Amino acid sequence: MKPSSSKGYSLGHDFRTQLELNIMIWPAIILICVFTFFPFFGLLMAFKSYDPITGIKGIFTSPWNHFQNFTIIFDNFQFWPMIKNTIGINLFGSLVGLPVTLLFALLLNEIASSKFKSVIQTVTYLPHFLSWVIYGGLFITLLNPQGGIVNDVLMRLHLVHEPVQFLADPSYFWGIAIGTGLLKDLGWGAILYLAAMAGIDQSLYEAAAIDGAGRFKRMRHITIPSIMPTVMILIIFAVSGMLNNNFTQIFVLQNSLNLSASQVIDTYIYQTGLLQFQFATATAIGLLKSVLALVLLVGANFASQRLTKSGLF
Repeated sequence: MKPSSSKGYSLGHDFRTQLELNIMIWPAIILICVFTFFPFFGLLMAFKSYDPITGIKGIFTSPWNHFQNFTIIFDNFQFWPMIKNTIGINLFGSLVGLPVTLLFALLLNEIASSKFKSVIQTVTYLPHFLSWVIYGGLFITLLNPQGGIVNDVLMRLHLVHEPVQFLADPSYFWGIAIGTGLLKDLGWGAILYLAAMAGIDQSLYEAAAIDGAGRFKRMRHITIPSIMPTVMILIIFAVSGMLNNNFTQIFVLQNSLNLSASQVIDTYIYQTGLLQFQFATATAIGLLKSVLALVLLVGANFASQRLTKSGLF
């Protein structure tokens, strides 16, 4: 019998004794390879004059054009408005969403009645499980100038004299996108904060209560400092995702009238790549977005490490 210290023997022995676990993990590995690693070859299109007619073979046989596809992107009149909309919606969404979600989690954590707390959690979690086709369609109906309940209430309160074209006016789109996104993911976003709060040593609260600290003082001096690493990780994710919008949300709420405020990088890639068959240009802007997202991730993590001594890595 071979010694158990042998590396080859250990790997083979582990594979045989953990056959069920290996069978369970291999489908995931295959999917990761198919949808993550194999598509890397498609990035070659960003530097080539790719013709869709050539198919997969054309990815390798198309002539190189160096950075011409990137030049096309920067010269496009939609580029800078698109960047403005992408960053604007994400930036203001994070500035509003992160504090509101944190505040909601803090208040929810202070609810003494477990039944009432469960009801609130269930109600706020529910919208997250609705697709944006359903959820966005609901808001389109509510904001409809003809029979929509929002315009009806505003007119009954004499706040407006005629129906407001919410989704036809670009000036309202950012607010609608941020508001609907916040309402949909408010409860779901609070889960991470609540999980972090559950790991706080309860003796800290008991000691603070003995010293006369009320709920808000305990929240300020114990809860918030204890969950600060989690808060910083979510901030890092928000910064690194500054160029990523919820495509389905924007696509559902977008129309030709609000396009000047709703055209973002993800919808531009969809229109350029899938509708106009300009795969090389779409690949170039997708690659550019990924590189910038990586830079933002590393920069945000570095800043977090320097300022708070905690980060993602």
